[in-house]
Amino acid sequence: MASAPSPPRVPKPKGIQPSHYYESFLEKKGPCDQGYKKLWAGLQGLTISFYSSNRDFQPLEKLDLRAFVKLTDEAPWAGSRDPGIHFSLVLRDQEIKFKVESLESREMWKGFILTVVELRIPSKLTLLPGHLYMMAEVLAKEEARRSLETPSCFLKVSRLEAQLLLERYPECGNLLLRPSGDGKDGVSVTTRQTLNGAPVVRHYKVKREGAKYVIDVEDPFSCSSLDAVVNYFVSHTKKALVPFLLDEDYEKVLGYVDADKENGENVWTVSSAPDSDPGPAPPAGGPKSLPPVASSQDKLPPLPPLPPLPSQDDNYVTPIADAPAADYVNQDVSSSGCLVVPKPKKLAKAPAKPPKPPTLPKPVPKGNNRPPARKLVGGSPQAAFLATRLGDVTAELQERLQKRRALEQ
Repeated sequence: MASAPSPPRVPKPKGIQPSHYYESFLEKKGPCDQGYKKLWAGLQGLTISFYSSNRDFQPLEKLDLRAFVKLTDEAPWAGSRDPGIHFSLVLRDQEIKFKVESLESREMWKGFILTVVELRIPSKLTLLPGHLYMMAEVLAKEEARRSLETPSCFLKVSRLEAQLLLERYPECGNLLLRPSGDGKDGVSVTTRQTLNGAPVVRHYKVKREGAKYVIDVEDPFSCSSLDAVVNYFVSHTKKALVPFLLDEDYEKVLGYVDADKENGENVWTVSSAPDSDPGPAPPAGGPKSLPPVASSQDKLPPLPPLPPLPSQDDNYVTPIADAPAADYVNQDVSSSGCLVVPKPKKLAKAPAKPPKPPTLPKPVPKGNNRPPARKLVGGSPQAAFLATRLGDVTAELQERLQKRRALEQ
């Protein structure tokens, strides 16, 4: 029987190669990396993306330049034969070290990063006229892109909520944009700084006039976009004001880098969710599962009968003054080695009935001069303990007992 023909293979859709303002190979070392790793890097907007090669279109990692602090040059270690040129990118939450092959590559990376962050062409770098022209084009593209976007530090909160956010999360920035309180198209800027240990909160009004935003200060300044408004406050305060950026950049979909079997390129693959959660697999040789708990409907074996509860007086050592005279003969005498826990003393009451005459001891067999131990009433441990010690009562303790009874009467 002839086998059924296999279905035609459908080629996988290839990703679109991303476009960047600037891109090249460099070596990167993050705060958790032990050494440098060579990657393909590309700058687009306020994001630097890193790829394993220049043919990949899904980045392995991204850096957000909205948390930019500064760029620094680093000299190689003393005695090191490393010919690379080093520089560092300092963000608010981390510092990343880079190594490039030439001084020109380092100046190019620094120039494009400063251009998109500060929205101006840097003037203190060693750049050629052609490099400056490229950065001017990038500056125009970035200004056009930001004019269509809302800054990340713009939040739809009230004046009080803005103050609370800046107070609660000072590490996220100290400048925040919010809608204007008058209900118009304008916005307000709230800042919070510390002066001599005391917080200083200020609010600024930004009016909307056509397609422009006018900052309402002593010398009004017109901006083409909200991002230009933020850049005005940052640049005119010597970068003392930092745009507020709440750290909420967490992925919602699980993905990983996988190798394409057809062309060998690395692709970004989204993990498919399982139909049901099987739960964690038990480890080999691990602890056994607990036995099931019996429900209320299961039949339980009958419990053994409980012993009779002792009387309340049997739980304590009976004091001398409160011992009943009719039950014991030498019950009031306790051994010197036994700890007596006294009860609270009660007022002596007149006996309702005359006391019974004491019971005479039984005759003792010859050869035993010790007085016999009397049987105690009750089965408590204290009574059994006292019964074993009654044979060691001395004449001195009997005299003390008689004197004490005489005093009480």
